[in-house]
Amino acid sequence: MMSLASIHRYLFERVDNSGLVLFRIFFGLLIFLEVVGAFATGWIHETFVAPRHALPFIGFEWLTLPSPTAVYIYYGLIAVAGLCIMLGLYYRIATIAFTFLWWGCYLMQKVHYNNHYYLLILLGLFLAVVPAQRYRSLDVRRNPATLQHTCPRWCVLIFCLQVGLVFTYASLAKLYPDWLAGKPIAIWFDAKAHYPVLGPLFGQAWFRTFIIYGGIFFDLLITPLLLWRRTRVLGFVLCVIFNVFNSITFQIGGFPYLMIALTLFFFPPETIRKIFFRKKEPAQFVSKVYTSRYKNVVTAALVLYFTVQLLLPLRHFLFPGSVFWTEEGHRMAWHMMLRTKSGRLSFKARTADGQIIPVQLRDYFTPLQIRAISRSPDMIWQAAKIILRDLRSKGYTDVALYVQSEVSLNGGPLRPFVDPKADFATISWRSFQRSTWILD
Repeated sequence: MMSLASIHRYLFERVDNSGLVLFRIFFGLLIFLEVVGAFATGWIHETFVAPRHALPFIGFEWLTLPSPTAVYIYYGLIAVAGLCIMLGLYYRIATIAFTFLWWGCYLMQKVHYNNHYYLLILLGLFLAVVPAQRYRSLDVRRNPATLQHTCPRWCVLIFCLQVGLVFTYASLAKLYPDWLAGKPIAIWFDAKAHYPVLGPLFGQAWFRTFIIYGGIFFDLLITPLLLWRRTRVLGFVLCVIFNVFNSITFQIGGFPYLMIALTLFFFPPETIRKIFFRKKEPAQFVSKVYTSRYKNVVTAALVLYFTVQLLLPLRHFLFPGSVFWTEEGHRMAWHMMLRTKSGRLSFKARTADGQIIPVQLRDYFTPLQIRAISRSPDMIWQAAKIILRDLRSKGYTDVALYVQSEVSLNGGPLRPFVDPKADFATISWRSFQRSTWILD
């Protein structure tokens, strides 16, 4: 068993920082392009400006922007932070600003929830604490005394561990009957049969089977392939093919290219230096290990962080029922592209004397929001509270609110989703308990 001193020597050993520096440049560029794409496609307007009512993470209803202008300024600041990260300009301020601004975007809306939004928060936290600006940056030009060719090993290791967790949990999550039966793949590929070149392949049974099992084995094996020197290039090629295919097929923004960029950490930094930083001198080590009085603090923080990351994706096992149906514990668990859901729902309000009050969802929410609400219990609860507040503001102080909801999972038949007898005027949200009004 390794002693604490041995662990410290390993974590704080000096390594060439070329991979870390190059990832900083790619990361900042991807953030900038992500925001440009959000402006250009109207995503910002659709998500934050068009809706009358926001659907944030429960408990963060206070986190709102006061006007459309504020929304666009907010996203403009994220773009500026991305550029500053890429250029290494006021790097520490830029990474901290990006992380909190992006975290705010994540918490302010759930309709467009995506695993890569969550991953960007984690990577932003990493970059905020590692010295990725010590080479090839404007900060070094401003202050040449900060130039360094090395960093502690832990600054690189944390990215490798995070990648391994993402892919491993993504693989394990695919081991459920509907994925193995190809149900979500069939729905997605049928809708994309018109694609040039790939379209004819999408209809082939053998290709669908290849994607089903190839996805499982790729996610499970890509980290070992990248770690082993003899298979590293093969792993990189497979990673590029896999992620470019996902980008073309599913149009999921910059996530595929972010995952490709993360493979940089698995290559020897000397290789990165020779390819991308040819003028950079090989690192000269005065001593092989950094001396730091914060070794115990850093080690404890890493243990705590990765313990949380190991356990968080497993929390859905604390709730009865299938996570793909109930959604309880689905977020932040690396359940990526695993299921498709559609549904229909309506709300019925009734006063104490039996009067029925008509409720039209389109009076409160956009079509995109309604589709998201129909398949997500926490958003159904939030929608109910928004409707109840509106009804009470109109003088209906004693009113009950019921939901009629049916959902189809992976193309299956519509099934009742919410207990039609549950009065949402009396229901509180409990984050750590099963919502008994969700029907199995």
